Amino acid sequence: MAECGASGSGSSGDSLDKSITLPPDEIFRNLENAKRFAIDIGGSLTKLAYYSTVQHKVARVRSFDHSGKDTEQDHEPPYEISVQEEVTARLHFVKFENTYIEACLDFIKDHLVNTETKVIQATGGGAYKFKDLIEEKLQLKVDKEDVMTCLIKGCNFVLKNIPHEAFVYQKDSDPEFRFQTNHPNIFPYLLVNIGSGVSIVKVETEDRFEWIGGSSIGGGTFWGLGALLTKTKKFDELLHLASRGQHANVDMLVQDVYGGAHQTLGLSGNLIASSFGKSATADREFSREDMAKSLLHMISNDIGQLACLYARLHCLDRVYFGGFFIRGHPVTMRTITYSINFFSKGEVQALFLRHEGYLGAIGAFLKGAEQDNPNQYSWGENYAGSSGLMSSSPELCPTQRARSGTFDLLEMDRLERPLVNLPLLLDPSSYVPDTVDLTDDALARKYWLTCFEEALDGVVKRAVASQPGSVDAAERAEKFRQKYWNKLQTLRHQPFAYGTLTVRSLLDTREHCLNEFNFPDPYSKVKQQDNGVALKCFQRVIRSLDALGWEERQLALVKGLLAGNVFDWGAKAVSDVLESDPQFGFEEAKKKLQERPWLVDSYSKWLQRLKGPPHKCALIFADNSGVDVILGVFPFVRELLSRGTEVILACNSGPALNDVTYSESLIVAERIAAMDPVVHSALREERLLLMQTGSSSPCLDLSRLDKGLAVLVRERGADLVVIEGMGRAVHTNYHAALRCESLKLAVIKNSWLAERLGGRLFSVIFKYEVPAE
Repeated sequence: MAECGASGSGSSGDSLDKSITLPPDEIFRNLENAKRFAIDIGGSLTKLAYYSTVQHKVARVRSFDHSGKDTEQDHEPPYEISVQEEVTARLHFVKFENTYIEACLDFIKDHLVNTETKVIQATGGGAYKFKDLIEEKLQLKVDKEDVMTCLIKGCNFVLKNIPHEAFVYQKDSDPEFRFQTNHPNIFPYLLVNIGSGVSIVKVETEDRFEWIGGSSIGGGTFWGLGALLTKTKKFDELLHLASRGQHANVDMLVQDVYGGAHQTLGLSGNLIASSFGKSATADREFSREDMAKSLLHMISNDIGQLACLYARLHCLDRVYFGGFFIRGHPVTMRTITYSINFFSKGEVQALFLRHEGYLGAIGAFLKGAEQDNPNQYSWGENYAGSSGLMSSSPELCPTQRARSGTFDLLEMDRLERPLVNLPLLLDPSSYVPDTVDLTDDALARKYWLTCFEEALDGVVKRAVASQPGSVDAAERAEKFRQKYWNKLQTLRHQPFAYGTLTVRSLLDTREHCLNEFNFPDPYSKVKQQDNGVALKCFQRVIRSLDALGWEERQLALVKGLLAGNVFDWGAKAVSDVLESDPQFGFEEAKKKLQERPWLVDSYSKWLQRLKGPPHKCALIFADNSGVDVILGVFPFVRELLSRGTEVILACNSGPALNDVTYSESLIVAERIAAMDPVVHSALREERLLLMQTGSSSPCLDLSRLDKGLAVLVRERGADLVVIEGMGRAVHTNYHAALRCESLKLAVIKNSWLAERLGGRLFSVIFKYEVPAE
């Protein structure tokens, strides 16, 4: 985000440089690889959309070729790592004031290289006004799209692809935004678009919607009457006046009409009986602020009542509001929310959208890209390239409010695989992945933001060390540091910027920023070494387990899982130990564990279950590479296989910290199978299946999992889910309710969190849950 100065008067890229403080190539990112465009031009704002191909580095792993060799060398790593270039797709959305449109079009024209199209999809009223200018500057034919169709397509897209897109506004909360978990089925809903007038649309499916009503009394009415009453021509200034006004000085209230008798009617004395009712009889001048506030209430209440009536008529309880009248302004969101709550008696919820301003541009782009079928993919917000929801405090004057004169950015990355719900979630519509909402919990927010700030030096050091042959690694790492630090400062002041703030979102933002500066897998060498060391110990660990009696072995297997989970380079308490003591290993980790009874201890219940019939199929979400997956998870998997249970082992699709990736797990499993007949036959007979989660996060969102994994879980009839690790089982999913048995286990490797949970460092969580009948 960048504050803009006075608009440049020329029409070249240079004039754009002079008019804003952020470099244009940081606004129109990757423009040289842009393939397709769309534009939505409103009365005051332009929203540009374009699709580009992004080239970035990825770390690939593959087994060594031992053909022609008798044996592999003892000191040789278990696999080789190569860094390769990968091309992915990205959607870019840029929002700016119409005053910059000519300078922006010039900059785009000068940097277009690889565009695949001769057409630009356009929507919004300004598409007609600026048609000739766009065609002249970009040499692209303007293809105008229906405004409402674009809005609906855009709304469907953000609701499906951005988990924390919708929010309710609560004026007395801090912060005032309360984000909603997206319902797995977004339809049906009501979209109330408040532009100059009001359009009310019922949306039933991806392609079926109908205009069911509207009103001529909308944003244009507020602006026009407001200008006549206050002599203020600017919309934002009018809202600023309203935020400081007292409507009761102008409006006639119920108590003004009935006096004390209003209570016998069951009415609140503060209700508005007549908008502007006092102005007819009072012999005095009214302030501009009071008149603006009265006008805002009058129009918002009218729209709220209308929306509520249509929602009830069509049996809908989800109503999304958008249009330039909203634009994230707290005053309008507050009055709309109050009106909906009042007229529906709390049965209908007023919902607002984080990216409401982009809906038309997104829809126009999707219309133009229909031959590529963008809806068949899942998309994810790239936090590194997105501005986030900006502060909208009514106390700030319009020029301070990061609304006017701002270039606002949104980037969406196309994910390699479609993402869906885990079929075993008890109720997908109420599932919330994250355990603690840092937006709400100020103490936890302060702690974790400071924690991530203090860890930044270590991450930078690790990133540089991961690319010893690169001449610019230190420079890129410094840029990463600056970008992530700036994101953390934004989140200190605007914790709602990217939806609900959680430990997961802080970790994911860091991964996005690392990828931005071509550090795809800073822990690749560490994982390679840890996997090599652990593989050498595997047979010894298995021999010692096999020598134990059945009951003793079950506890040893669980302790092995927990000890393996200690090896987490993402936890400072652990990384400090691992860096200072290279000899710290599996047995030393076992000694660190809390003695039973553990902080959360369902082990006896689990042991009793194991004395019963075997599970049909276990789905296991693995955590770290090295000791964790090889000496902790695989012996546990082996025991389940020996009991006759099929196992699906799910690992991250992409790298995050030292978590094991799917491609690494394939090589590790192959190496273990060569040593162990139980694992060998299970792989051959497909009783052990390795799958990817679709995620590149240290945490786990069970509502966004790889579709192939979800299909397999359903086909195999999984009846046990095992989630291990602090990120997946404590920061997320601690309260996740499943339709089958579940085991959530982790070692708490953070002193502050351990203390908060009532334990100490290296306390153990062993949570075995059986769903209610």
